[in-house]
This record gives sequence, structure tokens and C-alpha cells, in this order.
Amino acid sequence: MKTRELAHAIADETIAYRRIVHQDPEPSLQEFRTTDRICAELDKLGVSYRRTEPTGVIAELKGTKAESDKIVMLRGDIDALEVEEKTGLPFASKNPGMMHACGHDTHNAMLLGAVKVLQKMQNEFAGTVRFVFQPAEEVCRGAHLMVEQGAMDGVGYAYGIHIFGSLPCGYVASMPGAAFAAASRYWIRVSGKSSHGSDPAHGVDAAVAGCAIVTALQTLVSREYEPTDALVVTVGQIHSGTRFNIIPGYCEIEGTVRTYSREIHENLDKSMTRIAKAVGEAYRCEVEVEYDKITGPCINDAEALEIGKGAVEKVAPGMYMTAAPTMGSEDFAGYTEVSPDQKCAFFMLGAAVDDPSQIYSQHHEKVMFKEDAMETGVALYAQVAIDALEKLNS
Repeated sequence: MKTRELAHAIADETIAYRRIVHQDPEPSLQEFRTTDRICAELDKLGVSYRRTEPTGVIAELKGTKAESDKIVMLRGDIDALEVEEKTGLPFASKNPGMMHACGHDTHNAMLLGAVKVLQKMQNEFAGTVRFVFQPAEEVCRGAHLMVEQGAMDGVGYAYGIHIFGSLPCGYVASMPGAAFAAASRYWIRVSGKSSHGSDPAHGVDAAVAGCAIVTALQTLVSREYEPTDALVVTVGQIHSGTRFNIIPGYCEIEGTVRTYSREIHENLDKSMTRIAKAVGEAYRCEVEVEYDKITGPCINDAEALEIGKGAVEKVAPGMYMTAAPTMGSEDFAGYTEVSPDQKCAFFMLGAAVDDPSQIYSQHHEKVMFKEDAMETGVALYAQVAIDALEKLNS
């Protein structure tokens, strides 16, 4: 396919740009230099764009094949993580305590590569391709920020790609329906009354109440929701007390909830609050619950997914694989929630290195990605945009 040939022709410059970005990682909502770098590259190409606030870029390229008001959106995230890089790569991060440990540097480079490919093919498609260089994926805030600033206005189809160092290099994976889980974070604060450890009757033990709440929360999974509903309620931290011989008057519980269901995501806070307060009352404690619905489930639209699978077959024949859903989260979900008329799909791009002993998970300080995979990513971004526009114009 022409998209693959053009992606191959710019492979070296895609890799070179990725390495520059990799050396200068920035945290979520502070990607100022990264944003400047994207704008400079778009200026060189003469492609129109606008900066978003506080960081990020939305660029557009209009095809000249025929007049069309149809729009397809491509998203690539650009933020990094607070991780000290230990890969030993010659282009490792120069910023202490920061690393592109999730591969967003490759997404940035691949999306820019797609701009270059589609610019060379401008007379072969009708409609507009919108390129969203999105900040703040790691804190699951970026998608909603970009939606608020017009990223999905007028969009018919939207696509995202995420590189994975644990999948075979060059393969592309996805699945119908829920691909990534919704994520929430909660805090439960239990207030009792401290007393001497030898005299519990004159205190109100917040630690005992907190432990009872932890146990009771698991009934949400086992007794309150359907067994077929994928639901995880995790307690990640419990803090209580200051000394071995004092009955603690305070206990704080913090954790996360994951689910594929939009309904459960929207309503679980009510169930959790009911249980925590009722258990606390039984132990004579006061309970406060704070609940943050970070991001909803990332749900692939069947029609958008099929267009994407067709694009994979064109640029990487035989390299599509069906992936298992994961309880990890991805804030591309923010685009899938906008409207049922705006059809979205998300793909995982394999980039495992050749040495199995050097394969690490995302967010690890030694994670690496085989750069050969980026050519497939560039071609897929470009091809799925062309194919989706063709579908919208048919």
C-alpha cells in the first residue's frame, strides 16, 4: 500500500524525532517544550494547527480529492511519567526523575509521521483529518480537556494507537466492545476516638472499623453486582494509628475501582458510600467518602473497529490479532463517551524487543520499544484515516 511505502520512506526521520522527544520527557499538563516541538514541525510542513490549553496541539489536513465536510480524528498522547530511566539507551532521558516509560514519545512521532504521509496523499482523500496531540493521558484528564476544546466537533470516526513493549513487534491488537476498564479512585476516612491501648472501652477504635469496611467492600463484587460483571474493588492503602499502645481514633483507606460497565462506573460510589457509612456506624465511627470517577471504560465501536482491521490488513497483512480485555485504563475513553454517532476504536501496536530478557511492562524504568514497529503505526494512522473518510463519504 502507498501508505506503507511512504511510512517506510520517512522511517529514519520518524525514529530520529522520537529519540529527541524521548530525551526530553515532561509530566502531564506540563508538556510545554513538547508542544513547542510539535508546532515547529507542523510549521515546517505548512500544516494548520492551533495550540490547546494548557498544552497540546490540534492540527488539520484537508484532502483535495473532492469537497467534503467529513472529519476523522487521530489521537496521539504526549506526556511522560515520573520514573527514573534505567534503560541505558544512548538517547535516554536527560531529565532526572522523568521518562517516557509508556511510549507516548512514539505516539507523538507516529502521529507526526502520519501528517507527513497524508500530506503527500492529499489528492487521494476527501474530507479532513484532525490530528490530536493530546496531553495528560497518564492522569486521565487529557481526553476530556481536548473534547472541551473541540477535538471531537464534527467527527465521524476517531482512532487511537498505543504501543506495547510486551506484544510481538509489528502486530496490531484490538477487540470489540470494552477494551480498557473504567477507573475510579476513592478515599474513606474513618473517625473514632483514641484512648490508651489498655483501655479500649473508653475509645472508639477506628482501625477495627476500617478493617471491617475493607472486608465489607468486597461484597460489592461478590453479592451486589452480577457475577458476569467485570468489577475490581482494590484497597491499596490503609493508614491508622501512631503508636503500638494507643487505640487509633483515625483510619484512612484508599483504593481503586475498575469496571467495563458505564452504569457501574457511574453508580458504584453510591453503593460504596452506603456500605462504608453503615459499617462505620455499627462501630460507633463517623465515615467520610470521597470518590473520583477518573475515566470511563474505553469501548470500541464495532463499525469503527472493522474499518481499522481492514486498514491493518492493508498496511500489515496477517498481523492483526484479537487481544484480551484488560482492567487497565486508557483515557481515550473520553472520546468514546461523547456521542453514539461518533464512532471510535483503539488499537495496540506490538513493539517487543528481540531479547526476551529485556522485555518489561509499561511504566517500568527499563521498558524499551523496538522502533521498527513505528513504521506500522505511521502507516496505520494514515490508512485508517483514508478508509474512514471513504466510508463517511460513501
